Amino acid sequence: MNEAPKTTKEVTKNVKVESYDIARSDETLDLAKDLAKFIKDNKLTTNVQGKEFVNVEGWQYAGSRLGIVPIVEHVINVSSPEEMKYQAKVTLFDLRHGTTVGAGFAVCSNKESGKKFYQEFAIMSMAQTRAIGKAYRNCLAWIIRAAGYEPTPAEEMDYNTNTVAVAAPAPVAAQPVPAMQVLPAEVPAIAAEQPAAPVHYATASQKEEIIRLLNHPVITRPEKTKMLLNINRLDEERAVQAIAKLRKAIDDRENGEKVAA
Repeated sequence: MNEAPKTTKEVTKNVKVESYDIARSDETLDLAKDLAKFIKDNKLTTNVQGKEFVNVEGWQYAGSRLGIVPIVEHVINVSSPEEMKYQAKVTLFDLRHGTTVGAGFAVCSNKESGKKFYQEFAIMSMAQTRAIGKAYRNCLAWIIRAAGYEPTPAEEMDYNTNTVAVAAPAPVAAQPVPAMQVLPAEVPAIAAEQPAAPVHYATASQKEEIIRLLNHPVITRPEKTKMLLNINRLDEERAVQAIAKLRKAIDDRENGEKVAA
């Protein structure tokens, strides 16, 4: 025959309870000192940005010294097709007075940073752990503060500091600055002392040859206008290239007309 499930009072009636009375300041200070030593000796803290946050084991120790134990009420699967997620509720039971003195809710999801590959049992377990810490935090945060630590469970800080990872922008290759955009103050002193190489613009004879070729009947007016607008910007090398292209264009067009005839 299966035994009937035991109630919370039946489970905890034989548990020994400490005599600390949190209503008395002197006993509270004694508990805070004992708690601080226990947490330090057993390394039950997590450092976050230079501050010490007590792990759930430290909170459980503080509660046990006062006869306050956690009772897991439920752990519910609230997952969706895109997310594995569990919610837990924990209540705190005062063994000396036989009453519930606090509660805490918490969730855990595989969407959180660093938990993408957690198995289901680990997600469920973390939700429960966080709920225990949250319940004690609601009831005993001031004692943890009196012990010299931050009044937030370390597991809750882990939950609050989850952020979506943002990919760092790809490094942009430095682009050379065009010479015309360099400010005078950025030009090295030695460069200022050396004159820039002179530009050898197209000679008068080159310009006359270009104009002569542009006046050929096979050269269109738009081509002639475009070339004349830029003729004074041509250097000697580009003038040579322009003359060669004009001659080739004239030859090609004349030969084409002869073939067509």
